Amino acid sequence: MTTKLPALLAVIACAVGAASAPASAAPAAAGATMPGAALYHAFCAQCHDKAIYKAPARSFLNLMAPDAIYGALAGGLMRQQAAALTDKQKRWIADYLGDASLARAAQAAPPPTCVTRGGSPAARSQPGVYSWGVDLGNSHSIPGDVARLPLGEIGRLKLKWAFAYPGAQRARSQPTIAMGTLFVGSQNGTVYALDAASGCVRWTFRASAEVRTPIVLSRTDLPELRARAPLVFFGDIIGRAYALDSKSGKLLWMTRVDEHPSATITAAPAYYKGQVYIPVSSLEEAATIAGYECCTFRGSVVALDAFTGAQLWKRYTIDQTPAPVGVTSAGTRVFAPSGAAVWSSPTIDRKRRVLYIGTGDNYSQPADDRSDAVLALDLHTGAIRWIHQMVAADAWNVGCILDNGECPTKPGPDFDIGAGTTLVKGRGGRDLLVAGLKSGDVIALDVDHPAKPVWSIRLGRGGIQGGVQFGLAHDRNNVYVPISDMAQTHERGTVTEPPHPGLYAVDALTGKLRWSAPAHDRCVGRADCDPGIAASISVIPGAVFAGHMDGRVRAYDALSGRVLWTYDTTRSVKTVSGEIAHGGSIGGGGPVVVGGMVYVNSGYNLYWHMPGNLLLAFSVDGK
Repeated sequence: MTTKLPALLAVIACAVGAASAPASAAPAAAGATMPGAALYHAFCAQCHDKAIYKAPARSFLNLMAPDAIYGALAGGLMRQQAAALTDKQKRWIADYLGDASLARAAQAAPPPTCVTRGGSPAARSQPGVYSWGVDLGNSHSIPGDVARLPLGEIGRLKLKWAFAYPGAQRARSQPTIAMGTLFVGSQNGTVYALDAASGCVRWTFRASAEVRTPIVLSRTDLPELRARAPLVFFGDIIGRAYALDSKSGKLLWMTRVDEHPSATITAAPAYYKGQVYIPVSSLEEAATIAGYECCTFRGSVVALDAFTGAQLWKRYTIDQTPAPVGVTSAGTRVFAPSGAAVWSSPTIDRKRRVLYIGTGDNYSQPADDRSDAVLALDLHTGAIRWIHQMVAADAWNVGCILDNGECPTKPGPDFDIGAGTTLVKGRGGRDLLVAGLKSGDVIALDVDHPAKPVWSIRLGRGGIQGGVQFGLAHDRNNVYVPISDMAQTHERGTVTEPPHPGLYAVDALTGKLRWSAPAHDRCVGRADCDPGIAASISVIPGAVFAGHMDGRVRAYDALSGRVLWTYDTTRSVKTVSGEIAHGGSIGGGGPVVVGGMVYVNSGYNLYWHMPGNLLLAFSVDGK
């Protein structure tokens, strides 16, 4: 695999604002001798290397599969610009920009196709998990009648089937299971509808680029939905939102939600009453190569009509358009305020008709009051009801790692609220919104009186790859907190505090620590292996399921934190297509439990994490 510098820069920041790069990243000059390099610079660089309006930055192109890039050149959006190129030259450019090893991997044996496209009537009537957060409040709490996995049987879980994603070296789209079907996105842009019991393919849909977001399904909350199959919503890494028919995979609509060339969608949409809410983040934080005029992106939430894709409203996290405010030491213009990306799925409060989002850092100085903050938005208009900033003056970009003159003069700590907030029902109508930060802090706000936190607790050392990365969970008693805290921070300066990776339970109403389950190092020197928990977690009655960066998925007793079951997903297994494949680090979306089965993706391959391309399904005794 050849990794160019733009690919490394994209990898540095494209998930939850975390910043670092694969240990296997090659030198900047790698790939320069490939036949497509000179062609790219002659025909493409004048737009894609210069942040031209609507032209995706090269960092995006480096994250796409070569066949998708070739398709755009040969007959897609770029066919006019590529008209002077031969077919072979188009393929050379695609191989130079994309990862040619993914194209080779895509030639592996295809997964089996189901005999029938739809499941049995009994399967279609089963309850399921329709969204990333399980419910509108993003509790990640799966009811017992949905999970159907008794506490005493968790220790008997065994692998039932494994699915290898073709053309992939990472797997991070959290599975969604409903109507006997598992819906999931993949690195090469394919969305799969699999039979949840066997792993055979019911249908596929190919998006324009990698689909990292979990798949979200509509519910029958409107009369017009009760007589039709649920709609399927997701986004891709080049900022396009999609809706499909869940039964057939047919495209219903597709729209680009932001015209900034670095805009992306990495978190799950949220659906409610005929509207779908799209969180918009960006890769501009990592585009700060020397000479780049940073930064002009600002995060947003876009509300779309679920049936047509028409935009109903758009709320930027930062009101004013970024404008020049100075120059770097190298004489490059600096724009501000910028950033405050929305890396996580919105939380919906039906009672107050409010949507809550957490934001990331500013990319440039001066910082404003919208970064590292929780914003409450009116569901129907997008108007801001209130703002609570949790970390002030956090202006940061990847120039702070590269030391190339693009870092703000007073850089912040990069303490994004990258994980989705979760709504906790309190006593007497007092509801709490709980947020976890990359600082390792967990903070609860009274949603009716948000000026001052109700409680806060620091559980992790924190850092660029520390603290809470992707998602909390809670039940009626506790908030469960996964802490990443990678041992090697890859940050400038010296970190003296030891990491505190593991799973923690705190009282949902008071924030008092109930128990801790430290993640002990089982890596024994293995490269790109770390014991902490970056992925989102799920709770069922009696147990919490968590996927670790060392590749192990574990079930913890919800009352004590005792480990009930563990499985090493990095081992090689035979997949439903007959090939042998393996998982890696678990990051992004975490385990999901439905119908007595546990589903989890394995293989993160970002920020010094182990690659893999597996979707694993477990059942009691493997039956």
